[in-house]
Amino acid sequence: MPNGLIARKVGMSRVFLPSGEAVPVTYLSIEPNTVVRTKKKDKDGYDAVVIGVGAKMWKSRKGKENIRYATQKEWKVDSLEGLEPGKILSAEAFPAATRISITGVSKGKGFQGVMKRHHFAGGPASHGSHFKREPGSVGMRAQPGRILKGHKMAGHMGRETVTLKHRPIVTSDAAAGVIGVKGAVPGPNGAIVYITREPIP
Repeated sequence: MPNGLIARKVGMSRVFLPSGEAVPVTYLSIEPNTVVRTKKKDKDGYDAVVIGVGAKMWKSRKGKENIRYATQKEWKVDSLEGLEPGKILSAEAFPAATRISITGVSKGKGFQGVMKRHHFAGGPASHGSHFKREPGSVGMRAQPGRILKGHKMAGHMGRETVTLKHRPIVTSDAAAGVIGVKGAVPGPNGAIVYITREPIP
């Protein structure tokens, strides 16, 4: 059984539990994941599988045809039994009630000021004020006479790798290859995310 799979974010909706509670869910589409290659403990120092999606035929200059995968990801496993190269993995490996970690890239929001990026309060918005949405003084004394690294300033916001832990799978449809995860998932619709099974406490 693999520890993780590659999925694609579809969108958000809500699911009503038998108790009547409405739970927000994000639907993830799990395309057929293929085991591209394996790593063995005696050769590589640990057991792992490399899984890929988006297979395409590629022809080299010599005319030899190979399969290339648009996205690949490696997961460590406890055993390589039943995970030989070429095996197809599906959403059956992640039934409902399984807790997973989700890793994705958040939405990019471009260049933003300090009020949006770092939640600065800003200055008074009254007439005559020349200090409204600016960061304020960032100067230093003669020593050290420079801006220290890590100072909160305007800059690029978003498009960062985000990992969410302890997310339960609310619904799982193995036939359609779709699972519903409780809560929001980083990234826009159509983005690639990596789901990893969490150990049972």
